[in-house]
Amino acid sequence: MDKEKELEMILDLVASKKYVELKEILKDMNEVDLADILNEIEAQTAVLLFRMLPKGLAVDVFAHLTIERQKEIINVITDKELKYIVEELYFDDMIDLLEEMPANVVNKILLQSNKDERDLINQFLKYPEDSAGSIMTIEYVDLKKKMTVKEALQHIKETGLTKETVYTCYVTDENRKLEGIISLRKLVTSDLDQIIEDIMERDVIYVNTHDDQETVANIFRKYGFLALPVVDNENRLTGIITVDDIMDVMEQEATEDFQKMAAMAPSDEAYLESSVFELARHRIFWLLILMVSATISGSIISGAEEVLTAMIVLNSFIPMLMDTAGNSGSQSSTLVIRGLATGEIEMGDFLKVLWKEFRISIVVGIVLAFVNFLRLYYLVKIDFNIALLVSLTLIVTIVISKLLGGTLPLVAKKFKIDPAIMAGPLITTIADATSLTIYFYFAKLILHI
Repeated sequence: MDKEKELEMILDLVASKKYVELKEILKDMNEVDLADILNEIEAQTAVLLFRMLPKGLAVDVFAHLTIERQKEIINVITDKELKYIVEELYFDDMIDLLEEMPANVVNKILLQSNKDERDLINQFLKYPEDSAGSIMTIEYVDLKKKMTVKEALQHIKETGLTKETVYTCYVTDENRKLEGIISLRKLVTSDLDQIIEDIMERDVIYVNTHDDQETVANIFRKYGFLALPVVDNENRLTGIITVDDIMDVMEQEATEDFQKMAAMAPSDEAYLESSVFELARHRIFWLLILMVSATISGSIISGAEEVLTAMIVLNSFIPMLMDTAGNSGSQSSTLVIRGLATGEIEMGDFLKVLWKEFRISIVVGIVLAFVNFLRLYYLVKIDFNIALLVSLTLIVTIVISKLLGGTLPLVAKKFKIDPAIMAGPLITTIADATSLTIYFYFAKLILHI
C-alpha cells in the first residue's frame, strides 16, 4: 500500500476509534515504516499508536524514532513500560539514546537499569565523542578457543537471541584478549568435534576504542565487513561495531562535509525541526568571513582603476574570469576531498595529485581559452590583443585554481584541519583574487597600459 494512503487509513481508524482493527493492522507492519508514520503525526496520536503495539515491536519501532519523538514517549509512558524498553533495546541503541537526552530523561532511564548496566553505560558515555568506543555495542557472541564446534553452536543457540549479530563470532582467552574470529558459515559447515582454535582466523582486523569513527567507516568501506571488533589498549575485546551503526556514521560524516563545503557550521538538527535563528547562527559566521575576504577582490579591482579606466571593455570579462576560476578550483577540491574521505587519496600522494591536476588544468585551460578566443575575435569582433589577453588569463587562472583546489585540502589535512573547509566558497574566494591579479598583470603587459 502507498505510504500516504496507509497513513490516511491509520488516522481515519484513530478518528473513528476503531482501535481493535487498528491494533491488528499495526502489529503486522514493518518497524521502520511504523517509525516513519509515528515521526510524522502529532505527538498525542503517536503515543496512542505506540502504546497499541506489541511489546517486541514497540522496542524495534522506538529504536527508529527521532530523538524528539523518543523524548515525548518517555515523558508519558509508565516506569514499567520504560523499564521493558530499556531492557530490550540493544546496548548501542540505548547509548545513542542517552547521549541525546536531557539530564532529567537520562536519570529516568538509568533508574530502570540494574547496577551492572549503569556501570557499563557510564563507561560508554566517557568514551570521546565520535570515537569507536562511543558507537560500539557489547552484544556479540564470544567463544573460547578450546570449545568444540558442537559446544560453540550450542552456545550460540542459548545466547544468540540477545546478541546484535551472530554471523561473526569472536574468540577470546580467559582475560578477554581477542585471539581470532570465526564465521557462522564456517561453524555450520565444520565437523562437530573440531576445535575452534584449529579453524578460527587469527589475522583479525580490529580498531581501538579511541579510534575516530571516520577511520572505522573507511575500514568498513574497504573490506565490506558486517561487523568489526573493538579492543582496548591491552587488546581486550570491548565490543563490536555493526554495519547498520557505521552507515549512520557515514551519513553523518557526509552531511557534515556537505555543510562545511557550503560554508555552514555542522549541525545534527533536522532542517525542518531547527529554528530559524538556529539555522541562521550556523550560517552567519562563515558568510561574515567570506564577505570580509571578498573585499580582497574589491581592493584588487580598485588598485587597477587606471587599467580599467584606460580600457572600459576589460570590465565586462571580470565576472567570467572569476566564475571560471572559482568553478575550476571547486571541481578539483571536491574530488580530492572525496578521495581523502574514502581513503583513495593519502597525504603521501601530494605530488601525484599536484602533477595530475597540473596536466588536467593544462588540457582544460587550452580548450577553454581556444574556444573563448574564437568567440571573442570572430563572433564578438573584439580586438586581437584583448581576445589574447582574456584567453591567456583563462589558461593561467585555470592552472593555478586547479592546483590550489587539489592541494589545499591535503595541506588542511596535514595541519589537522577538516579538508571540507577548503572547498566551495573558500576556494572560490582565493581563486577570484588570483584570477584578477593575473588579469590586470597581463593587461599591463600586453596592452601596454
